[in-house]
Amino acid sequence: MSSHSPSRRSLLRGAAVAGVATAFSPLVNFSTATAATSGSYVIRFDKARQQTILGLGFEIQSDSIGSNNNGLPDEINGVPYDLTDSERTRFYNEMLKAGRTDRGFRYCRLAMGLYYRGLDPTRKLMRGRYPGQTAQLADMIRQAGIEGTSVEYWSPAPGWKSNDSYIGGKLKQFDATFLGQFGDALVADLDYLTAGGVPISMWGLQNEPRYSTKYSSCVYSPSEYLATFKATASRIRAKYPDVMITADSQDGWNGAIGQALKADSTALSYVDAWTYHHIGADSKMHQTPDEYTSGAAGKPVFNNEFEYLDNETSDWRTINTAQSIMNWMVFQDAPTWFWLHALKPIANAEAPGYSLGFWRPPSDTDFSRFPDLAPGHWTWNPQNWNGVAGFVKYMPWDSVRYMVDESARLENQRIMAWKTPAGKPVFAITNRSATESFTYTVDTQTAAPFQGHRYGPATNNQNVGFKNGPQLTITVPPHSVEFWVRTP
Repeated sequence: MSSHSPSRRSLLRGAAVAGVATAFSPLVNFSTATAATSGSYVIRFDKARQQTILGLGFEIQSDSIGSNNNGLPDEINGVPYDLTDSERTRFYNEMLKAGRTDRGFRYCRLAMGLYYRGLDPTRKLMRGRYPGQTAQLADMIRQAGIEGTSVEYWSPAPGWKSNDSYIGGKLKQFDATFLGQFGDALVADLDYLTAGGVPISMWGLQNEPRYSTKYSSCVYSPSEYLATFKATASRIRAKYPDVMITADSQDGWNGAIGQALKADSTALSYVDAWTYHHIGADSKMHQTPDEYTSGAAGKPVFNNEFEYLDNETSDWRTINTAQSIMNWMVFQDAPTWFWLHALKPIANAEAPGYSLGFWRPPSDTDFSRFPDLAPGHWTWNPQNWNGVAGFVKYMPWDSVRYMVDESARLENQRIMAWKTPAGKPVFAITNRSATESFTYTVDTQTAAPFQGHRYGPATNNQNVGFKNGPQLTITVPPHSVEFWVRTP
């Protein structure tokens, strides 16, 4: 378990209660206009803090999946397994830390039954599928400075399932004795991971419990999920009291499963946060204040999977991704946000829309794709990475968000402001327009200078100079996001 866990859970609960009442009262002149070319903003560092942002998460593909998510190949490939020693180090430092000297991403989502799908002889307990898998994950977490894993099941071990398979099916039974034994097995999975040096920060019963898929899955009805969650989450809480328990990794509290959990006070007591999959959604979807917190029973909400499902990305999507992070935090008080995969293998058709970067497995000898990428090496997927990178680099763990007064709330131009744990003010501004620049006039309420750093579809951490406060006039080009950091 992470040494940060106790403060994280108490911090989450406090932020969820305190942030809602004050989060949006300063906003004025609501507008959905997209043709505006300028706006005025006041960062309210003089007002109460709105929330603590814990840090961002990613998922790691540490084992194989078929192209277009079709099946579970016997072939072993994954990260960090396939990477050369030097490429592993570069991956940890340049992506997972985003070039920081300390730490970048806070959480690593671990897909149990999918990318971690080895079994013990009973076929009821999870293990690494190949020698060294657990140790390599532990080493990655240690070297990249990650707090811990978000352990979530794509499928339970086949020994618990009606079809004895990772793919499809459901649990064999739902009586109390069976579910108690099942819960003990899930605790044993965490025991195995932690004994192997893989710390646990979050736990979830089932990824997307409504769906049966071509890869690992397990379907639950609302009543089945409720019974299973009560039996398993109670055991997780007893053995790992500081791990954040999430539900339902698809519809949060809004869906039928979430409603069943809310209606049962015992089940609800085990829920620390509601998780959603608004995959590839237009960032404007999250601009209605309090929409996802209003029925959350005082618990935080966040998106724990984001990617684009049509096997593509685009310049517009680079900025949409950045705005998804911002709008979940500004309008829904989300304490974190997860991109799907850090790296995907170049042969998988879904890789462009799913990944922050690509790697070539040693078995891939088709050099018509990425001809300059050697086996065991990785490269960037810039249109995705550049939408996330600035937040990993310039928004350290436990940064504190503050309100911004906006002359108009726009869909293509967004702003978010925070202070780092060291007290340094930072703000991010975007321009999702494809053709028009946008001029921000920002009152920072400090005479100190700020330095700008620009990201875009083909731009990463470009230095755009210094401006002295308190009032900054900044023109942001099309398809750009900028981070302005007070110096020194």
